[in-house]
Formats: sequence, structure tokens, C-alpha cells
Amino acid sequence: MTNKQTIIIEPNAAGLARKGAEIFSKAAKESVGLRGRFAVAISGGSTPRYMYGILAKEPYLSDIPWEKTHIFWVDERCVPKNHPDSNFGAAKKDFLDRVPIPKGHIHPLQGGLSPEEGALWYQQKLIKFFQRKKDEFWLFDLIFLGIGTDGHTASLFPGQSALNEMKRGVVAVKGGNPNVNRLTLTFPVINRGKQIVFMISGKKKASVVKTALKGIQSGLPAQLVQPLKGTLIWLLDREAASLLD
Repeated sequence: MTNKQTIIIEPNAAGLARKGAEIFSKAAKESVGLRGRFAVAISGGSTPRYMYGILAKEPYLSDIPWEKTHIFWVDERCVPKNHPDSNFGAAKKDFLDRVPIPKGHIHPLQGGLSPEEGALWYQQKLIKFFQRKKDEFWLFDLIFLGIGTDGHTASLFPGQSALNEMKRGVVAVKGGNPNVNRLTLTFPVINRGKQIVFMISGKKKASVVKTALKGIQSGLPAQLVQPLKGTLIWLLDREAASLLD
């Protein structure tokens, strides 16, 4: 594991969500102050949804520079945007419709396209937004990740070739529960994030958290999150951290 990591343990899921919102707000204000904009990649799943609800309320509703914030996604199921399984759809309902962010600053993955077309489309979008050459990867100010009980993160699952992808920033995969086509950022993009936050709650994640943090070469995809220059935060609730020393 990277030595540029911090472990933060909150008492429960509510505390976890509040801390996540604090990290989001601080990164937004610092990034806008330094570069004039804030680019964040968010994840789906139940854990960050509590944080999204907090971001849509005060003090964050007024405190975050939403007009200079750009929202991207770490991964997405290949479904239409109005599908119940859409990460974009959940985030739209949870907070994007409730904060004053310009619509042009919301950059969802196109799950309604074919998987390969969707991956290529998003890669081209990232190249244009970050104004990087095609063989370069991008620097998000903040990336939120989760972890599955099998150790997957984003939609990068154990044993799949996408774990070794070094040329493409976005790829199409199939896996997970449900076992469907998905789009995901790859590790070369994730590891170029300025700040990466694993946001993990619940006792069922305790075992995989312990394995990932002990540094054992277990083959967990989450262990491949190793920031090149940025920092890594493990944001856990007490149940997820229950097997740590």
C-alpha cells in the first residue's frame, strides 16, 4: 500500500457521511482557490448516498463553490440514465437536482451507449476537459471510491484484464452484482488523483478492509490504488474498522 495514506474512523454511518462532506467541501474550496475549478469523480452505492444528501443542505449548499464544480463518475452500469440502477440517476435525485451546479458541469458516463462506445466517448470527454494529450492521463482533485467484499473498487473486479490496463483511461467491463456491462475509470487515472478517498461502512466490509490495509499481496483490486503524487484516505465507520488493530 502507499505510505501516503491516512485512516479516519467515524463512530457510525452518519459520522462517515458528515466527514465525507467535510472532505468534499474543503477540496472544492482549495481547488477553486488554486486552479479556478474543482473536478471530482464520485461513486455509486449506498454508502456515499448519505453524504450526497448532506451536501445538498446547509452549510454545504451555500459554502461549496458549486458554480465552479465539475462532477464526473468513477463507474457506471450500462443502463439508461433513468434506470433504477444508474449511478448518475441516484446522484441526480440525491443532490445534483438540489444544488446550484450548472448543468454543463455534470459529466455522466453514457451507460445508454454500447459498452465500447461509451468507454471511448468518456475517454474523449476527459481528454477534452483536462486538455491532455491522448497518451496522458488526468488529474482529478478528488476521487471517492468504495470497496466490495471481493476487494473490487470502481468496476475493477478480481481477475479481470482491466486491472492491468495502462493505455486507456476508461474501459468497458462485465461483472459485479448484478453481473452486467459497466464502464469504469482505470488505475492510471485513479492513481493520478490529488486526493483519493475510500468511503466504507458496515461490518460486512471489515474483513476485506483488514486484508487490504495489512498490505498482504492478496490480489485485491483495491490494493492497486496507490497514488502517484496524491494522498489516500481510508474513511471508515467503526463497524468497517472493527477488525483493525
